[in-house]
Amino acid sequence: MTRKTNRRNFLIGSVAAATAIGSQALSKKTTFASSSTIKSMPARILGKTQISLPVLGLGGAGQTPISYEGKEKEAIALIEKALELGIKYYDTAASYGPSEERFGKILPTYRDRIYLNSKTASRDYDGAWRELELSLKRLQTDYLDSWQLHHVSFTDELDIIFSNQGAIKAVEEAKEQGLIKFSGITGHHEPEVIAEGLRRYDFDTTLISLNAADVHHPRPFSRTVLPVAQAKNVGVIAMKVPAYGKLLQPGILSSMEQAMGYSLSLPGVHCCIIAAENPEQLEANVTVARNYTLLNTAQMTQIEQLTINAGEDGAFFRRWT
Repeated sequence: MTRKTNRRNFLIGSVAAATAIGSQALSKKTTFASSSTIKSMPARILGKTQISLPVLGLGGAGQTPISYEGKEKEAIALIEKALELGIKYYDTAASYGPSEERFGKILPTYRDRIYLNSKTASRDYDGAWRELELSLKRLQTDYLDSWQLHHVSFTDELDIIFSNQGAIKAVEEAKEQGLIKFSGITGHHEPEVIAEGLRRYDFDTTLISLNAADVHHPRPFSRTVLPVAQAKNVGVIAMKVPAYGKLLQPGILSSMEQAMGYSLSLPGVHCCIIAAENPEQLEANVTVARNYTLLNTAQMTQIEQLTINAGEDGAFFRRWT
């Protein structure tokens, strides 16, 4: 057998065994939302993937019990609520603590009805493969809908990624073997690095920082990455939409309607992911998404004026210290 065949067979066998064990943890109360019982969120085609997804997905990092140790009960309740509310996009990464394992306890039963994304922070071939193997086992699945290169911030990282022994080789092999459907690149520090990554390689998706304060930054993601992504029909997922709530403060934005509405109304954005601290907060976010309508130029400009007062709060995640 070839190395590729051995790797794929090993992963499928391991995942099957883990799923049999993990299925015992599933809640019998969990139901997947039906459009006949609740108002659906607007949906958009995620770029060249040609997959239709609701405009709001669930983030598995940040201020959420999904990524916190000792919060398994709360995490499972949150994931079950997401399914009930009709969320289909679930985002995690190998480096998000127990996030993948938490998703792996609930999502396998609904695998054919969700879009599951994970990421690797490794830049080399072997390291990326190791993280993919770990992600698949934790998530109890034999494939990812998309696998992204995580938090790429420097040009020299791109050079390693696209080298002969770079992570991109693992991406290509994983796609050939059916372990991933789509590839992507993510970042929240330097937009030009992400734009260059999209120019160098035919990625399917990108996950980038896009919030109402971004336009005031000297190097905005919206003006740097979105034109490149649009030209190549790359699926764009927005993150840091309310900047972990730092934009939702007196003197800045007054509501999630403004924060989410702005990010989703940027040209070329297909959906956004937002973490939630509890089921009630998640349900409030879904209500906003269900009622979302495209903002016009005047509304976008008004929101941008409000975020002038955000200072560093709107882009704290771009700082290096």
